[in-house]
Amino acid sequence: MIFDRNDNKEVIALLGAGAMGTAIVRRFASGRKILLGDISEANLKKVSDDLRYSGIDVETMIVDALDKGSVEAFADKAKELGEVKYYVHTAGASPSQASPEHILKLDMVATGHAIDAFGKVMTRGGAALIISSQTGYMLPIPYEIEQQLLNTATDELLNNEFIKENATNSGKAYMIAKRVNHLQVMKAAATSFKERGARINTISPGIIVTPLAYDEFNHPGNTYQVMIDHSAVERTGSIDEIAEAGAFLLGEHAGFVTGTDLLIDGGVIAAIRSGAYRLH
Repeated sequence: MIFDRNDNKEVIALLGAGAMGTAIVRRFASGRKILLGDISEANLKKVSDDLRYSGIDVETMIVDALDKGSVEAFADKAKELGEVKYYVHTAGASPSQASPEHILKLDMVATGHAIDAFGKVMTRGGAALIISSQTGYMLPIPYEIEQQLLNTATDELLNNEFIKENATNSGKAYMIAKRVNHLQVMKAAATSFKERGARINTISPGIIVTPLAYDEFNHPGNTYQVMIDHSAVERTGSIDEIAEAGAFLLGEHAGFVTGTDLLIDGGVIAAIRSGAYRLH
């Protein structure tokens, strides 16, 4: 059976086919073509089957986010399928899952490569969304260092002295990588995405319940529970809440929003900044 006879569909590309990214692209999937990229063939099959059973037109591609050429091929594939209207990036590793070196390479450098690649293929009026983290607000980076990072090519980020001196464990590496995500998006919004007539923003979720989040919940220590208890709303967030915010930033009602971050953390950073909660 042919579910949709329309040709020339707009394309939504998602790199990192996890629960959060899938929830976001579902908001825009009807009448469009989805291109899913992930390093796991099993995960691609599971997610694509679920989307197809919902009547969504979807294609998949195995992508190694750590391989610049693989990411560029993914962007090229999206362009081959049609006008790339939306790009969502969720590929990354959490502190309990990886070493500092791996986190910097995947969450920072690889994210930069994806932003660079899609900055060459987005259609006019399109929008991209990079999933960052509330931790991007937890390790202050001096203004002059941020200016350096803003003007550093993606492939040179690992050579930055501040990063080399401060990414001493997985937690700090993650904080740095996520703050750099904000800066990468800021730069792209003013340069490559501006030239394409497209927008790009980040979302910085707090403690959101996803299958992968349980790796952090089960990590030794009581940090997450203490953080939840000190937050303004005193609970975790859901992927649906992130998807709702993502839909806003990607959609037409956010047409004047680009190069910025939306912090969605239930008030954790507010508690830290106000002194109500102290990180240990």
